[in-house]
Amino acid sequence: MRRFLSLILALGLAGCGDSAEELTPLEEAQAMLAEGDGLGAEVVLRQMLANGTAQDQVAAYLGEAELQQGELVEARRWLGEGRFTQDTAGHGFHMLGRLELRSGNLSAAGQAFDRAYASIPDSPDLWVDIGRLRYRGGEQKQAIEASMRAVELGPQDPDALLLRAQLVRDGEGLAAAIPWFEAGLEVAPDNLDLLGDYAATLGDLGRAKDMLVVIRHMATIDDRNPRLFYLQAVLAARGGEFALARSLLSRAGSAVSENPAGLLLSGVIDVENGNYQSAAQTLDRLVTMQPDNRPARELLARAIALGLNDGELGYRFGDQARMKSASPYMMQLAGRSLEGLGRRDEAAALLDRAAQPRNANLVAVEALTSLSVAEARRDQGGAAIQALVRGKIRAGNASAAIADAESFRRKFPGSADANALAGDARLAARQTAAAIDLYRQAYAIRRSWPLAGKMSRGLKATGKVREAEAVIEAYLRGDPGNADASAELARLAIDAGDWARAAMLLDHAINHGRARDPELWQLRALAAMQAGDLDLAFDAAVYSYALQPMGKAGAETLIDVADARGQADLATGLRRKLRLIKG
Repeated sequence: MRRFLSLILALGLAGCGDSAEELTPLEEAQAMLAEGDGLGAEVVLRQMLANGTAQDQVAAYLGEAELQQGELVEARRWLGEGRFTQDTAGHGFHMLGRLELRSGNLSAAGQAFDRAYASIPDSPDLWVDIGRLRYRGGEQKQAIEASMRAVELGPQDPDALLLRAQLVRDGEGLAAAIPWFEAGLEVAPDNLDLLGDYAATLGDLGRAKDMLVVIRHMATIDDRNPRLFYLQAVLAARGGEFALARSLLSRAGSAVSENPAGLLLSGVIDVENGNYQSAAQTLDRLVTMQPDNRPARELLARAIALGLNDGELGYRFGDQARMKSASPYMMQLAGRSLEGLGRRDEAAALLDRAAQPRNANLVAVEALTSLSVAEARRDQGGAAIQALVRGKIRAGNASAAIADAESFRRKFPGSADANALAGDARLAARQTAAAIDLYRQAYAIRRSWPLAGKMSRGLKATGKVREAEAVIEAYLRGDPGNADASAELARLAIDAGDWARAAMLLDHAINHGRARDPELWQLRALAAMQAGDLDLAFDAAVYSYALQPMGKAGAETLIDVADARGQADLATGLRRKLRLIKG
């Protein structure tokens, strides 16, 4: 059994005896701060002030106590002027940096951390916060370096191990992060931040039973913890218990349910419970927060479509469905809405595109924010620059897109997003080799499926098929539940004539979220025919056809299966329909 999970199952919580060593008031306050008891520490520290202790001797710790309680204004009263003793200056400026980071003042946070570094350069906690600052500031490569330094200085520091686990998960995959979470939990088995991220990662890996073990341990520590309810809601939703998932998510509170992950889960739950209007309202808030979140937009479009609001769907998503990079699913939803509005010619064009086999070529991601809006937001950096570059790509101005993307990359050379954006701009200019190199640089910083997919398709397009396959295989090892990666690897297996492997991969993709993908069912029917299983081939082909009745590939496969099974009438009827479609 896995080491840490076994530890949880066997864990007996024993009471601790009182320490025989008497602490000074300052040491008592520091101990309370280490335990997260900001209020208790504040009481002790204020008593020290009342007894005549100078303010600069306790300001750093009072600031930390207020931070722990979420009192940012009061924390600034103690930290803002930087009036600390020489002995407490390092800690004081460290806490000031935390305050600025929580307030969103990244530049001021960096300056405070620099001043803290002058006094405490070997503090693992300081390096953890430097890493978090760098990550938030788009310096992801430098954040990784900071996390490695934090672990080097504090190999048993739970916060250092948590940051390292989070960045390994981001950069190397879910599976690679597990040993780091477990190393942290062996040191601090009751650390709720470590437990929460560990549970979430186990769930993303498909290890639901292990996730449940960790969640139950969290409940023994704090049975009212908001994240505990969120994780239980995720587990319930994955198990199809959507009413329970809704109840659990509501208990998590607004701090969880109103963040992006909570909004997405809430939208999924409402769609599955048939509350389409509520789902649309929730997902609309998420899309407003993250306008380039394509999965969220597609789920919003689905909620609107299921709510039979064709006018709103066409108005909001018609332009997106016409993009070159639009998914077949979005095209199909928009096409059906146009049909419902009586705009049959427009609907036919979209539905015909949706029914075509997917283009395996690389396509630069197009902006979902208008170019005029993106231009107005240029100075906001980050997401605004991404929207601007993608807007110029969509407008056909690849040279301007490259100029803006390269400027962004020079400013943030350690950012995966900046390198990937520059890759998209190069791709729009048909500079495929340069685009692949930039995607590779981005992927070395953060492994994401979109980057892996782009690299694989680019390598395949340049004749490096084995390298393309190796990229997807490595990605799937780190994120074995990723249906898109499994589907892409299945297509590569089909190209190589390995139908048995393709069948296994297609089953995996279908069982992990792609059960309504007509193309995958059509390919599964072909794989079953290759194996001589005509019954399975027929079932898969019928389901593919039912999902996309206007799809030529699905209809042709069903004809082939019907012929092989001796169902001449079915094959003849389908051939007649195909001639009408093509006609």
